[in-house]
Amino acid sequence: MELNKAVIDCMRNLRRRLRDEQQLDIHLDQPDAVTAMLAGCMNSNDELTRELGSQLAAFSDRLPAPPPPARAANSGATVRIYRGQRVLA
Repeated sequence: MELNKAVIDCMRNLRRRLRDEQQLDIHLDQPDAVTAMLAGCMNSNDELTRELGSQLAAFSDRLPAPPPPARAANSGATVRIYRGQRVLA
């Protein structure tokens, strides 16, 4: 994920909101900061927090993976998860 001003601003806003709403202490330099923020956003009842979470997911390419192609299911190939993406094995 490329860290630019928009991503960092989104992460800072989310960090503040999650700390105020859910008392989550997330540091931007921790390895799982994005994952922790996205998990916190899913548990939030605030619409703006959830919107910021969806923006962060779009920035970090952590959108839900599309379903595997139909030919993979029929051909007997196994599907693995690699770095959050579905791949054929």
